[in-house]
Amino acid sequence: MNRTLLQGTALAGLMIAGLTSPTVAQDAGVPSADDLAKTLQKPAYSPYANREYPTRPFFGDTHLHTSFSMDAGAFGAQLGPKDAYRFARGEQVMSNTGQPAKLSRPLDFLVVSDHSDNMGFFPDLFAGKPELLADPKGRQWYDDIQAGKGADAAIDIIVSFSHNKFPEDLMYFPGTPAYRGAWQETIAAAEQYNEPGRFTAFIGYEWTSNTGGNNLHRNVIFRDNGDKASQVDPFTVYPPYGSDNPADLWKWMDGYEKKTGGRVLAIAHNGNLSNGLMFPVVEAFGKKLDSEYAQTRAKWERLYETTQTKGTGEAHPLLSPTDEFANFEIWDKGNLDGSVPKKKEMLEFEYTRSAYKNGLKLEKTLGTNPYKFGLVGSTDAHTGLTAVEEDNFFGKTVPQEPSPHRMQEAFIDNKQTGVKIMDWEVSSSGYAAVWANENTRQSLWDAMQRKETYATTGPRMIVRFFGGWDFADDDAGNRLPAQIGYAKGVPMGGDLHAAPQGKVPTFLVAALKDPIGANLDRYQIIKGWLDKEGGLHEKIYDVAWSGDRKPGADGKLPSVGSTVDVSNATWTNTIGAPELIKVWKDPEFDPSQPAFYYGRVIEIPTPRWTAYDAKRFGVEPPQGATMTVTERAYTSPIWYTP
Repeated sequence: MNRTLLQGTALAGLMIAGLTSPTVAQDAGVPSADDLAKTLQKPAYSPYANREYPTRPFFGDTHLHTSFSMDAGAFGAQLGPKDAYRFARGEQVMSNTGQPAKLSRPLDFLVVSDHSDNMGFFPDLFAGKPELLADPKGRQWYDDIQAGKGADAAIDIIVSFSHNKFPEDLMYFPGTPAYRGAWQETIAAAEQYNEPGRFTAFIGYEWTSNTGGNNLHRNVIFRDNGDKASQVDPFTVYPPYGSDNPADLWKWMDGYEKKTGGRVLAIAHNGNLSNGLMFPVVEAFGKKLDSEYAQTRAKWERLYETTQTKGTGEAHPLLSPTDEFANFEIWDKGNLDGSVPKKKEMLEFEYTRSAYKNGLKLEKTLGTNPYKFGLVGSTDAHTGLTAVEEDNFFGKTVPQEPSPHRMQEAFIDNKQTGVKIMDWEVSSSGYAAVWANENTRQSLWDAMQRKETYATTGPRMIVRFFGGWDFADDDAGNRLPAQIGYAKGVPMGGDLHAAPQGKVPTFLVAALKDPIGANLDRYQIIKGWLDKEGGLHEKIYDVAWSGDRKPGADGKLPSVGSTVDVSNATWTNTIGAPELIKVWKDPEFDPSQPAFYYGRVIEIPTPRWTAYDAKRFGVEPPQGATMTVTERAYTSPIWYTP
């Protein structure tokens, strides 16, 4: 049974920094040599002095599109990078459909990640630039948009790009004045709205490999300011300036760092629309996986986007049949444009947990685990708006901005293959949480690089996950469990090696509800491991939970219940717990078996955005539409290597 802590508890003390308003650091003077010597001799009286570990998570979005992305623009996006940063910082803006929009609370950081290929093309098309209208396709798209058929134009643009049919005369290639101007404007917007200590505006873009409709996108994030980022143009997909092979993107990243002395990382787009290509185990792009592939991917792709508007990719019920929470916001019907229906054998190579397990096996043969990544969530919204709270959801694209009819429309409807995904299936998800020392580009990026991150499906619950060999039950009752966590072990994203004789891994887990959100149902640890015969396994442990529930004979914890009134889109916090904290010891540890562990925190049920829409617009939801949601967070793993 868990220990639920209420007023004045250890977790509340740990997390209080995460609930305060961000401040800008002040220069308080330089300590003298005598002061430093005294500090080193013994612990300070103040338990908060000399802390060098992160004391709060920063919440943001690493994947947002504006009108500078050709598909977003075709769908009707008119908000640009500056508008996106203003909105993320907490300002009220007018949406693309003329509705006032504002977040409940500002975000801490944002990456405007417009598509690399044809960056800046759409604003020129929308403005009717003569050279674009001279091309028959350009004229067709322009006329469709003017006639209110922007969604049709957008789908045609995506399909043309995916299947190598985009007119070359319309391409905005790197190095051209139009492309260069759009990239410089993107950088200028980030520089203008970046405010160290208060809000971080990262420079970034999305590399858009989508050959055949199979989504292999990566979001590229610079640690650097504009002086370095402006020395290059983004890497694109179309030749001769680009490639659809991720290995070539990694070469570009290496070249950037060598040229500028800067730093850059890539976050893979969630893989559920890759049709089995995101996490290969045999070959990639016709080349057999080898040690170079594993080392290079592990170096550049430190994080993975496990949840976003196009579904959550943590686990799948067919891959994890004993996981009662695996069937969550699943998109498993086809690839990005619906041109190829999904086959069951593709699923293993698209989902987070399977990649973690296969990574253990690949490490045995290649010497490096290519899938040793941390986790984030982000929106992938194409509206310029990072609005993914269930009661404040402004959709993925402009046609899905709030309206009485948005639940009834289709997001993907490929008549040739029969692949159809309705707009009501679009998820109101997610955000990235980063445990960093301060709100700056450098500090946040460094935390991403070391994988001290977690994903949420929208709420801002605060989650800790530490692993070590010596955590004791009393550590969960300490006033400062994070101090113990860093002293005795490693945080999420870390590694444990070669178990000491007679020791088993112990984990200190803690979670605090979003202060304006739902109570917590449970904190689970998901373990995966490789046995001596090469078999891969997984198991889910309920570690901490609310109330006095007890696991049944089957080991399953009873449901927390539900307070949701779907017809009125309301709920109450009369069930669940505001805080969960526990020390857990692996009861089935084998020191010879490599393993990973990650945390999953699940909220009590609440109304989904579809329920809020039905109530506010007075409309009947489509038959079969999901009306409730159990929001959740996923931590980056801690890996054990013998």
